[in-house]
Amino acid sequence: MSTDVTAKSPAPAPPGKSGTAGGGLLQLMLDGLRRNMRQYGMLIALGLIVALFAVWTDGDLLLPRNVSNLVLQNSYVLILAIGMMLVIIAGHIDLSVGSLTAFVGAFAAVLTVQHSVSWPVAVVLCLAIGAVAGSVQGFFIAYLGIPSFIVTLAGMLVFRGLTEILLEGQTLGPFPDGLQKIGNGFLPEAGPETNYHNITLLLGLALLVFVILQEVRDRKRQQEFSLDVLPRNIFLLKLVSIGSAVLVVTLLLASYKGAPIILLILGALVVGYGYVMRNAVFGRHIYAIGGNLPAAKLSGVKDKKVTFLVFLNMGVLAALAGLAIAARLNAASPKAGLNYELEAIASAFIGGASMSGGVGTVLGAIIGGLVLGVLNNGMNLLSVGSDWQQVIKGLALLAAVGFDVWNKRKSGS
Repeated sequence: MSTDVTAKSPAPAPPGKSGTAGGGLLQLMLDGLRRNMRQYGMLIALGLIVALFAVWTDGDLLLPRNVSNLVLQNSYVLILAIGMMLVIIAGHIDLSVGSLTAFVGAFAAVLTVQHSVSWPVAVVLCLAIGAVAGSVQGFFIAYLGIPSFIVTLAGMLVFRGLTEILLEGQTLGPFPDGLQKIGNGFLPEAGPETNYHNITLLLGLALLVFVILQEVRDRKRQQEFSLDVLPRNIFLLKLVSIGSAVLVVTLLLASYKGAPIILLILGALVVGYGYVMRNAVFGRHIYAIGGNLPAAKLSGVKDKKVTFLVFLNMGVLAALAGLAIAARLNAASPKAGLNYELEAIASAFIGGASMSGGVGTVLGAIIGGLVLGVLNNGMNLLSVGSDWQQVIKGLALLAAVGFDVWNKRKSGS
């Protein structure tokens, strides 16, 4: 007489208890990374790129002088990338920013060098010119319905021509000392004699405290709304990683000449625009019109006004970038600003912006700009030719956009 015996499968282990403790932590880390791939993917890539070039250049990439130069050389791209990220989130594009930076630099040179206008007045006038240029383009795009590609392409040609007219084909300079410090200046020394720049150390510590408190507050807010948050161990690892990066950069800058003035301007922009895009109604409206324009209109969003203000803002930031690069070069040139718009667009897409709009962060734009900046700086240190540099940066952009498309398809499935 045969007896049927039903094999009993082992009871499933409680969540988080399967395997070893190390395996469980690793699985949690992988799950957290998958859920936040868009947010952390390029940050991890930036860390890997820095580590690789640090090894390939025998540590030259992370020398204090080189880190300081890296900030100064890429400040204009990062400023443009912030504005471009907002434009792309809103579902548009701006091809005129490179020519506009050149025009503003030429305008500043004419004011200060030829007409002896004081540099603070010249800065205000240049920012106003940027606002007017951005608002004119924004009017054509928002209220007349002309595609942003066409309007800003026309703006690129117009501003480039106006730059040639202002400078009459010649390089014009030098700028007053006060204006030069925007692009080349450092914070002054203060406090007792140490081996480091004291003010930079204090600012770095303040930034560290601010970032940690912001991360903790964001986590608590997500928990209050029952949103998914990183496991506690991974969150602590994230805080340690961010804190270590801030401290390393602070010590490197403090061991040279201190924090560049343009870095403080850039930091204020990141904090301000980050707050607007996360917490302000205007920032939410930008995401809304880029993500789903018909739904945004039905919800009462004034899409034309938002689009107009986005391009006005882009004009102001382009003017600021134009002042920064002109001050760094200590001269205005008819050829300034070439391909700046492409670098800003690439920074935004590498930093997580989506071709369809509605996706992206200010911090992502900064990360994307730093990826390009480290690539440029590292390849220059390795004496890589400009031809191969263009190839590598093009492949980096293609990989970033391809990753975005793959991530969307995976999320959809």
